[in-house]
Amino acid sequence: MPNAGKSTLYNHLLGEALAIVNPKAQTTRHRIIGVKNGENYQIVYSDTPGILTKTSYGMHEKMMHFVNESVRDSDVLVLLIDIHGKEFSEDIKEKFHQAKAKKIICINKIDTSNQEELESALVQLKEEFEADVYLSISALNGFETDTLERYIVSFLPQHPPYFPPDQLTDRSERFFVNEIIRNNILKIYSEEIPYACEVSTLAFKETEKIIRMSCEIIVERESQKPILIGTGGQTIKRLGINARKDLEIFFGKQVYIELFVKVREDWRNNQNMLKQFGYDFE
Repeated sequence: MPNAGKSTLYNHLLGEALAIVNPKAQTTRHRIIGVKNGENYQIVYSDTPGILTKTSYGMHEKMMHFVNESVRDSDVLVLLIDIHGKEFSEDIKEKFHQAKAKKIICINKIDTSNQEELESALVQLKEEFEADVYLSISALNGFETDTLERYIVSFLPQHPPYFPPDQLTDRSERFFVNEIIRNNILKIYSEEIPYACEVSTLAFKETEKIIRMSCEIIVERESQKPILIGTGGQTIKRLGINARKDLEIFFGKQVYIELFVKVREDWRNNQNMLKQFGYDFE
C-alpha cells in the first residue's frame, strides 16, 4: 500500500539502502530488484510502487504494471499495511487473493500504536484477507523483521540461484543517481513539483578518486522551471549540495555533479518519454 513503509522494510531486509525512503506518497516509481544470499538460499526482493486506486497519468499505469508483474512473478507475496492506514480497496483485495504465491500480511509501524489498536487491526485483516502468515512489525526499528525473513526463506521453492552471488541488484549506477537526486527533490520541494519531475543522468565518468556526473531534471511546464531553480539559483544549488552528500555516501568516494533543468511538456503522458525514463515493460 502507498506510504506503508515498503522501501524502509526492503532496505532493512536487504541490508543495503537501495530504495529511496521518503514520507511523501508515491515515492517508489519503479520495480527495484535486490538480491540477498544466505546459507543455502537466495532471496530476490522486489520493491514496487504502492497500489494506486486511481491512475491520473500514463506514468501511473506503467507503475501499476510493475506491481502486477511483481505479484504475478512472486513465490512469496508480502502485503505491508500501515496500522494507521485507510480502508482497503477492492482492487487491492482482488490482487492479493488472486496471487498464487504464499501470502504474508504485515502490519507495520506498530511502534506508533498500542496493543488495543493492534488487536483490532488484526481482527479486521483476518476478516478481509486470507493469508498464510500474519505478522506485526516495525520496519523502522527492525522489530520482528527477522521473523518475517525466516518465513520468507521457509516459503522459497527449490531452484538454482537466479543471480550470481556477487550481484546486489538489477539496476545500473545511473539509475541510483537518478533516484538519489529525485529523493532530494521530494525533500526540498512541495506540492506538485516533486511529482512533475524526472531525473536523467547524461554523463557518468568514474576515476579512482572522483565520479563526475551531469544530470538533467525534467519538468512538465515552463512555470515549474523557475520554482525548481529558485531565486538566484539558490534552491537548485541547495539540491545539488544535498544530493552530492548522499551520492558520496552511496558510492564511497568524492562526487562532482552538474544539474540542468529542462521542460518536456506533459512527459507523464508521453509514451516515448516514459520509455526513455525506464517506464517500459515490453
